[in-house]
Amino acid sequence: MKICIVGAGAIGGLMGARLAQSGHDISLIARGPHLRAIQKKGLAISFGEDIELVQNLVATGDMSELGHQDLVVMSLKAHQISAVADRLPCIIGPKTAMVTVQNGIPWWYFQKLGGDYQGRVVESVDPDGLLAKSIDPDCLIGCIAYPAAVITEPGVIHHVEGNRFPIGELDGRTTERITRVSEALIHAGFKSPILDDIRSEVWLKLWGNLSFNPISALTHATLEGICQFPLSRELAASMMTEAKAIAERLGASFRVSLEKRIEGAEKVGRHKTSMLQDVESGKPLEIDGMLGAVIELAEVVQVEVPTLQAVYSCVSLLDHTLQTENLRVQAQPKII
Repeated sequence: MKICIVGAGAIGGLMGARLAQSGHDISLIARGPHLRAIQKKGLAISFGEDIELVQNLVATGDMSELGHQDLVVMSLKAHQISAVADRLPCIIGPKTAMVTVQNGIPWWYFQKLGGDYQGRVVESVDPDGLLAKSIDPDCLIGCIAYPAAVITEPGVIHHVEGNRFPIGELDGRTTERITRVSEALIHAGFKSPILDDIRSEVWLKLWGNLSFNPISALTHATLEGICQFPLSRELAASMMTEAKAIAERLGASFRVSLEKRIEGAEKVGRHKTSMLQDVESGKPLEIDGMLGAVIELAEVVQVEVPTLQAVYSCVSLLDHTLQTENLRVQAQPKII
């Protein structure tokens, strides 16, 4: 397949590299030093001491160079997608499928859902409904990214752990195209089951993101640290309990218990969440998809969420301070 990865960061780059290694025609959309490094020497994927260099791919910052694709993997962060919406027709044709790989509540959550909320716009991640208007929901396939990865330097992605990318059509059907996408991901070395309820899987992943990400951003603690410190573990559980009530009001279900979900995060170890990585680099924080949208949905289904509101206020202030003061905050060992 001819596949374009829009946003070749840690997760998008990992997907693109593996798909290229399995024989697909891969293009990466990236920018800055990361783009230049890939163009110069290829994309390196590290696993501990082992490094694999992938060179049979194209990297560019200009979608207009590529033409229509068979598959587009949208792996930009939620708040970055609107900036590229007007350029997507360059790569999306009548038969193109788009796999969306964002943390948090996706802009398409109420599209093809049916029921009382069918077609509702999630303003927190899609102000004025720009994405809902610009991207045909018929091309969309939902995807949840479970791997943990980080860009350690331009052109180098360290794969920490995990290989699951479950996918699902928005209306729950098993189609020919989703079968083809699943097979491509599996052949590339990932686990990619086809789900008939992708929104429940969104909530399962979000359960951790909406709690561990902002807590880590505010405290500079790793997943292991958050889960092993009693007070932060209790805070995460309170946030997850409030979120569970929202999800269930919307018809979602959870296939694992809250405690099992926390234990799963703890087993990842001393991994910095994506939001903590952004604090350290001074990038805008992915708050609205992970927390703002959840609070918006709480208002829709009339669930009280005081803990989520409090943490959202604090992490929003952190993001405001970082951006207005042009700061990045990185913990440094004390010199004794």
